[in-house]
Amino acid sequence: MTEQQWRQRFSELVAGNHSPTGDPVDAGARLIVSDPDGTEVFRAALARHHRFEDGDEQLLWIRPLVGGEDTGDGYLFNLNVARRRSLTCARGALVDDGVEIELTSGQRARIEPADGPELHQLIHWDDFTNRLTPEEDAELQRLDADSWHGRYA
Repeated sequence: MTEQQWRQRFSELVAGNHSPTGDPVDAGARLIVSDPDGTEVFRAALARHHRFEDGDEQLLWIRPLVGGEDTGDGYLFNLNVARRRSLTCARGALVDDGVEIELTSGQRARIEPADGPELHQLIHWDDFTNRLTPEEDAELQRLDADSWHGRYA
């Protein structure tokens, strides 16, 4: 298995290209991070964008979907809470229907199809991003800033 294969599968999962209905909004990815002893330490849905750092094959930028609340006027996210995060990858592998990445920290990150609460969080995210201007959406998708200075901060 090549690095390109797990990266391709990762991209498909995040984009929702594995939907049983063919509609990517019915699918998406979740991230589960485990310590070396197997203890789960983090779980969240992933936004539909990611970026492999140019010039650094080990660095992967993602946006875990944390926070968010139903305001009565729709579900809103604070974009300084749901901010970009990095994974520093030692190696990746295709595992069952997902990808497992050994992180340089010794932890393992598993990216797999979202279901249950993580899929519901992703649906809320999709509804939320429909509120964004094209410029705001493009800024989020670049994953090149640690802070958000626009609306929804």
